[in-house]
Amino acid sequence: MSATSRGVVKGRAAGATADPDQLAVGARGGALETRLAGVVVAALKEAFDRDHQRLELEHEQMAAERQRAERMLRIELARQAGDQEIGRLRLLAGVAIASWLGTLFFGARLVGGEAAGRVALGGGWLLLLAALAASFVGQAAVTRGLIRADAGDSVSPGTAGALAPWLLVSGLAVIGLGVLFA
Repeated sequence: MSATSRGVVKGRAAGATADPDQLAVGARGGALETRLAGVVVAALKEAFDRDHQRLELEHEQMAAERQRAERMLRIELARQAGDQEIGRLRLLAGVAIASWLGTLFFGARLVGGEAAGRVALGGGWLLLLAALAASFVGQAAVTRGLIRADAGDSVSPGTAGALAPWLLVSGLAVIGLGVLFA
C-alpha cells in the first residue's frame, strides 16, 4: 500500500463521510446480523427449554422412584411384622396341642376320680381347644392383613389372636387345679 492510500484509509476511519452504497450494505449487514442473532437466541431458548423439560422429567422420575421405594419398604416391614405374628400364633397353636395331648395322661387319673376333677379337665380341654381355634383365627386375620398390606391396612391378629395366649394359660390353670384337687 502506498502512503496516500494509507492516509485515505486512516482519514476514512477517522471520521470522513462514507459512501451511501457502503452505508446500504452496512445496513443490510446489520439486518442480517440481527436476524442471525434472533436465530441464535431462538436456538438457545429452545435448547434451554428442552433442558428444562428433561430436568423436570428426571425430577418426576426420581420422585416416582422414591415413592415406589417407600411403598416397597412399607410392604416389606408389614410382611416382616406379619411373619413374626404368624410365627407367634403358630407357636401358641403348637403349645395348645401339646398341652392338650399332655393332659390326656392326667385324664385317666381324673376320669375315675371326683366329678370336680372331671369338670376341671373338661373345662381345661375346652379352653385349650378355644386357644387353638383363636390362634388359627388370628393367623387368618394376619394373612388377610398381609394381602391388603399395600393398601395400608394393619397386620393385626385381631381379638382372637390377642385372646389365644390367655385362653391357653387359663386352660392349663384349670387343668392344673383339677389335678391338684382331684
